[in-house]
Order: sequence, then structure tokens, then C-alpha cells
Amino acid sequence: MRRRRSLAAEGGDAGEVNLTPMLDVVFIMLIFFIVTTSFIKESGVEIERPESSAASPQPDAQLMVAITAQGAIWVDGQPVDAHRVGNEVAALVSGDGGVVIQADRKATTGLLIEVMDRIREAGVEQVAVAATRGGP
Repeated sequence: MRRRRSLAAEGGDAGEVNLTPMLDVVFIMLIFFIVTTSFIKESGVEIERPESSAASPQPDAQLMVAITAQGAIWVDGQPVDAHRVGNEVAALVSGDGGVVIQADRKATTGLLIEVMDRIREAGVEQVAVAATRGGP
């Protein structure tokens, strides 16, 4: 019966739990969630988008352009002059990348059209205007 001695009687660590496998699993899960996270693109300013009953989802945009109610234009989180918006956007968009313009509901239509024209003149073909789906 010598073999049946308990580890506690020998002064061993019978009460301890090995946490290494659990830490390995937690670390692997952390890496998995970091890799699979999709990052949301923001325009950099708070915009109150207009509602549209005919709004349809657009594929992922490469760049967001925001027009505030005061008429300020933001590209990639930085304020940009209306005359330089086309060049700024063209420098940030690669290949067939798309641009979504988020215009505040109180922004003027003339400024929205001017921004769209300048972006298209700079060579960006895929330009969309963001709206919130609503209505009947």
C-alpha cells in the first residue's frame, strides 16, 4: 500500500491547478478575434443623414467624405477645402475603390453636387451618397 500515499502527505502540490493550457486557449482566442474583426470606417464628424425609402446598401467603400451642416468638408477625418477635395480623395483611393459621401440633411445641395463633381473629375468613378433607410 505504499503506492497509495497522497501527494499532500508528501508535501506535494495537490491543490494547485495548472493554468497554462487555459492561458494558451485564451491567447489563441484573442488572436482569432483580433484577426477577424471588421473595422468600421468613419467620416470623422457627426452627420445627420437624410432618410430615403429607396436607399440600398452599397458595397464597402474605400473612403468616406463628410459634408457638415455648416458646409465643412471632411476627408478621412481631416478638414479639406472644397477646391482640393478631388485631389485629396484621388490620392487616397486606389484602383477601383469607391467613395461614399455623407452629407448632413442641412447641407446645401449645391455643395454636395460640387463635391461629387470634383471627385469624379479627379478620376474616381464610384461615388455614392449615404442615406438612412426609412419611410414606408
